[in-house]
Amino acid sequence: MLKAFLEEKDHIVYMLVYTLFIVGFIFLIKGADLLVEGATSIGRKLNISSIVIGLTIVSFGTSLPELLVNLIASYNDNPDIGVGNVLGSNIANILLILGVAAIINPLPINKNTYFIEVPFSLTATLLVGFLANASFFGKTNDFIISQYDGFILLFFFVLFMGYVYIVSKQKRTEFSSEEFTQMPIAKSIIFILIGMVGLYFGGIWVVDGAVTIARYFNMSEGFIGLTIIALGTSLPELVTSAMAAFRKNTDIAVGNVVGSNIFNLLWILGVSASIKPIPYDVISNADIFMIIASSTLLILAVVIGKKPVISRWEGFFFLIAYAWYITFLLQRG
Repeated sequence: MLKAFLEEKDHIVYMLVYTLFIVGFIFLIKGADLLVEGATSIGRKLNISSIVIGLTIVSFGTSLPELLVNLIASYNDNPDIGVGNVLGSNIANILLILGVAAIINPLPINKNTYFIEVPFSLTATLLVGFLANASFFGKTNDFIISQYDGFILLFFFVLFMGYVYIVSKQKRTEFSSEEFTQMPIAKSIIFILIGMVGLYFGGIWVVDGAVTIARYFNMSEGFIGLTIIALGTSLPELVTSAMAAFRKNTDIAVGNVVGSNIFNLLWILGVSASIKPIPYDVISNADIFMIIASSTLLILAVVIGKKPVISRWEGFFFLIAYAWYITFLLQRG
């Protein structure tokens, strides 16, 4: 009788954790959306140009779910979730999101993207891989992304933001008024506060749920980070790129993905490591290699063919590659 009662109680607890895990994703995504909308409205009130708002507030906002998950995972001593979240999100961004977007509408790639931004993203991946595996070249066997490494990543992120600023000065593209709505200051502040609360609780529930699921099904926390959490935190990018492709705003669809990957590697890992060193599992080298392979595949997709474009059949190939990667993760456990 007592055993049955305890088992039923455990079942209720697990159901509550799973429910909060799903609700946490909703809070993360909606919280980031409200925070961006409120901050954008205030920016417009202060006469900050649309291009600056787009390159700062909106770009940071779409990366907030990943950042919150990483910081909470690091604080709770679950580093595999944080690292897996970043690496898994980057792989999903290229293979899944660009694959879906290209199937909706072929994606022309401008010169800056495949000559500068994609190679910069590839360089950021190699930098993270080198810093994480620096122990191979030293006397210790402790694989870690140290606070010093975090500052190095942030330094390269500042360089990237400098490049973004120069490009924004050269291309005075203004966003349509539909993208940035103005609200009363009080309403904007309420949106920001609600967004911050949503991000905070959403991050806690997602990380706690991921740990519980990993332990219950005897799976590694890294696997959960690479799959479920990575997909969940990439939803804003997926929706943005898919809608941009549908509306034939292909520059937004591609730039959103490449920019997000750079933000994830340099800003999120940089901030997380500079606050608290991140232990690194050598098995994650396979995932870094997958990002390198995916970025190379993106470059090849642009180079092959008469025009610099990701075609529909290449989009299908990206999705097949992502399905293969998920199968590989399932076998790895």
